[in-house]
Amino acid sequence: MGRYRPPTKPGSFYITPKGEKALRDELHQLWKIERPQVTAVVHEAAKNGDRSENGDYIYGKRRLREIDSRVRFLTKRLDKLEVVQGIPEQQDKIFFGAWVTIEDEDGEQQTYRIVGPDEFDLKLRKLSMDSPLAKALLGKCEGDDIVFNAPEGEKELYIAKVSYQAIA
Repeated sequence: MGRYRPPTKPGSFYITPKGEKALRDELHQLWKIERPQVTAVVHEAAKNGDRSENGDYIYGKRRLREIDSRVRFLTKRLDKLEVVQGIPEQQDKIFFGAWVTIEDEDGEQQTYRIVGPDEFDLKLRKLSMDSPLAKALLGKCEGDDIVFNAPEGEKELYIAKVSYQAIA
């Protein structure tokens, strides 16, 4: 078996202004602060002679490759992203940026916000619009029932509430 892996499909290109700022801050941190520090450590380690057994040099070079890879990814990704500024006119339907309260068959409610794949975080109740649940929710209205394929199997949920807050 070869090492070939087919390229992954890029996620959706929508992002909130807060999410874009977080990515730009990460890019600035890596490029302007962390990379110069690691470069200085590698430079000093290279002065010590034998590089084959120099941990600072080896790990510094590895960290530089990681930083450069992430910087390339962020630069390309930020060029393609579309920042969603406002809330939609149809606020009864689920679109990007919506806060959605869903209820399962046991009556348990959970609230999620539909966001782009670059800013999802389930601990913060931010659900990627590319996830199976979000795909099932998008375009639906409050009071609708949805069925989607969860890892445990098919699940049926009720949309209890849809709301929007100004995206800032």
